[in-house]
Amino acid sequence: MKKIKLPLTKEKVLGLKAGDMVSLTGEIYTARDAAHLRIWESLNKGEEIPFDLENTVIYYLGPSPAREGKVIGSAGPTTSSRMDKYTPALLEKGLKGMIGKGRRSAEVIQGMKEHKAVYFAAVGGAGALLSKRIKSSEVIAYDDLGTEAVRKLYVEDFPAIVVIDCAGNNLYER
Repeated sequence: MKKIKLPLTKEKVLGLKAGDMVSLTGEIYTARDAAHLRIWESLNKGEEIPFDLENTVIYYLGPSPAREGKVIGSAGPTTSSRMDKYTPALLEKGLKGMIGKGRRSAEVIQGMKEHKAVYFAAVGGAGALLSKRIKSSEVIAYDDLGTEAVRKLYVEDFPAIVVIDCAGNNLYER
């Protein structure tokens, strides 16, 4: 298990290979379909977006509501391919890691190779367990989107697997 302290720099990305099991600690952001669309539209208009993409990790997550006394509800990954049409633009702006589940398009993999980024898989169906690794959660943008609002999370020892590395090696194709 490789322990990674975030932010996820290019140097850290270059040290990761498809198949590596990792433990992430630090700040990550959540964004799903609707948030990605707004971010993409803002970038196309030259407008500011709600967080700096440089060396950032985005978790494709729409958590369930938190129960009393909990930081967040169930926090399992959503299908990543729904974000594929927006991802190349985010990679160009410095995004270095994505956490989700499922395959990625050839365009996203090419963007990952070009901009030195990685794609992590989190275990689908284990959202209740994954939520225990999230120590804080704050909505920072698009509150009107409910569970799809952008959140800043602080995670400790969040488990994931490098599915696609920055050279394009892909566990789904092995």
